[in-house]
Amino acid sequence: MRRPDAPGVTAVPVPLPRPPALLKGLVTVVLAAAFAAQAAAALLPDVPLLLAATVVSLATEGALYRWQRGVLSLFAKSHADITVRHVLRDLLLVVALLRLGEQDRETVYAPLVAGLLVFYVLHCAIQAVSVLVRRTRTLPVVTRNIDASALRLSPAPSVLLRRPGPRLLVFGLPATAGLLASAPGDRPVYAAAGIALSLALGLTGLGALLLRLLPGRRPAAEQEVLDWFDAWLAAYRPTVGLYFSGGAASAYQANMWLEPLAAGPAGRPVIVLRERFMVQKIAATDIPIVCLPKVSTLMRLEHSTLQVLIHPSNSGKTSQVLRIPTIKHTFVNHGESDKLSSCNPYAKAYDEVWVAGPAARERYALAEVGVEDKDVVETGRPQLDGVLPYAGPPAGARTTVLYAPTWEGWDGNPGNTSVIAAGENLVRALLADPGVRLLYKPHPLTGSVDPRAGAADLRIRELIRAANRERTGVRPSDSAELTRRTAELDRLTTSVFRAGADTVERMLVQSAPEPGRAAAVTRATAAWEEAYWASLPEGEHQIITDARPTLYSCFNVADLLISDVSSVISDFLASEKPYAVANTSGLPEDAFRTAFPTVVAATVLTPDAAGVPDLLETVRHPEHDELAEARAELKLRLLGPAEPSSQERFNEAVRALCGEARDHRARVAERLAAELPGQRTETAVPTAPR
Repeated sequence: MRRPDAPGVTAVPVPLPRPPALLKGLVTVVLAAAFAAQAAAALLPDVPLLLAATVVSLATEGALYRWQRGVLSLFAKSHADITVRHVLRDLLLVVALLRLGEQDRETVYAPLVAGLLVFYVLHCAIQAVSVLVRRTRTLPVVTRNIDASALRLSPAPSVLLRRPGPRLLVFGLPATAGLLASAPGDRPVYAAAGIALSLALGLTGLGALLLRLLPGRRPAAEQEVLDWFDAWLAAYRPTVGLYFSGGAASAYQANMWLEPLAAGPAGRPVIVLRERFMVQKIAATDIPIVCLPKVSTLMRLEHSTLQVLIHPSNSGKTSQVLRIPTIKHTFVNHGESDKLSSCNPYAKAYDEVWVAGPAARERYALAEVGVEDKDVVETGRPQLDGVLPYAGPPAGARTTVLYAPTWEGWDGNPGNTSVIAAGENLVRALLADPGVRLLYKPHPLTGSVDPRAGAADLRIRELIRAANRERTGVRPSDSAELTRRTAELDRLTTSVFRAGADTVERMLVQSAPEPGRAAAVTRATAAWEEAYWASLPEGEHQIITDARPTLYSCFNVADLLISDVSSVISDFLASEKPYAVANTSGLPEDAFRTAFPTVVAATVLTPDAAGVPDLLETVRHPEHDELAEARAELKLRLLGPAEPSSQERFNEAVRALCGEARDHRARVAERLAAELPGQRTETAVPTAPR
């Protein structure tokens, strides 16, 4: 399902692209050739060749750690990791020095070899201590937006002390350079100086890590952290939470529910995560975030005041939290469409299923997946309350068309995405109309399963760039306003971390937010969106892949949506603007409309995009639009009534389910009190072990 990515909270480094196989092979050949040349130079001996080979070897190592880290894992799997390579490099230098000198030079270089061995022992000791330090800094609970200073949080050790590869390159460089400098003039004093400097660096690093293991310098121990977490739960007293578990690319599924949760009736909401990396993937929010990786820690929620958990997605770890009997669970999904995923049989595991409107209720009934009608609650889509209604045909000379295809999905169905079979044709047809401004917003997972989708996406982007080169417009003079608004929004939503910050350091930086930050973010976001759209040259096509602007912001400026069968069209119907769906399923149009009810009010486009000109004419001249009434009726079926608002209906559903949770707890407590001996009714009844 298609959903916008929300603004990130941190400047997360973009992973380096995987190098092509040819480049990997080339790097491997260069490094192997450098070692072979160094070995030949050491045995001959040949000083110029030795110098050149060693320099090439070191330069290649540096390039690997800077640009080609994926190759390093291949070496490690071959038992040729950085330690082995560095020892081999220094060993060959020692052999060369022994070959260059006279026969009695072995006694001169013996102390240097011993010093070199001590350095490598130090390297192993630093690595062992760094592992211990990392374990002390791996807390059972990770938080954000919570004051956790009582846990003795501190900045992370230097990256050099935590990563053996860069550490050995930097700390061992003086020794290697000293050995290399000794070769031309057979002067062991250079080698001695280099080895001494490497030993000093190693001892300094080891001492710095050992200091972090002192009782007063390390973070709180596991039990201390758990006791602190229990105390925080007792003081904060959350009642409603958002539970989420998933991969890095799925964070948008949780982010879309942040604002409805923050605007809900619970004054103390909480976000419960399971993966440590996900803490930084959740968008800017003032809601406290707790990450509980272990099941044993998760079960501590059973004794808290938490009454309801909202689930925007299913995951393997969802079954673990469903075991908590004191909490009511509701599935809200991360979007509704005609896809089978919108009526997953797993939904019957929840106490309730909250859907947007009557269509979803009917979908569950027809699917016969075990979800009873009494457990389905229509709440609307609170995220859509900010989508502007249809205000007539395009006001200016340009018709803004949003093409937002979904991704290819897991099942290989050719009808999932239009990118492969129809995307280029659709874009060409739109670009051929001089009155169209195209906004292309592909799904972030496009190409993740089918390489053909990724390749088509790249070709579509190039088509748009080529069209923009021919269509030049004057950039508005208020572009400086966008720069100012961006800086303001980034200041509110982005946490700046020191290079190499770990989880504990991020917890320290992302403590309790300043009062009023959430309202300030809302205002800054609205101002940024206004400045963004105003800053674009008139008629310039846009490829939108960043977190901003959001999909809903694109809805508000678009006159027409072209998409696939996905939740995008359901959400777009909140505006009642015209929309079209690409039919790449192979079904005839009548069968396509029957199979997918959300297409009833859409213009169906064939893969050749032949209907695009007529579609644009309909958008520009509403008197020819024969689907306006159908869109209004379909909106009511998919999203429910306009009054009360979706947020109000969502809040009422929260209150009702919280009431059921309280009643359930009361009944259980009353039953346990009746079953236990009288003398024990005055004491707290512990929950039976699970």
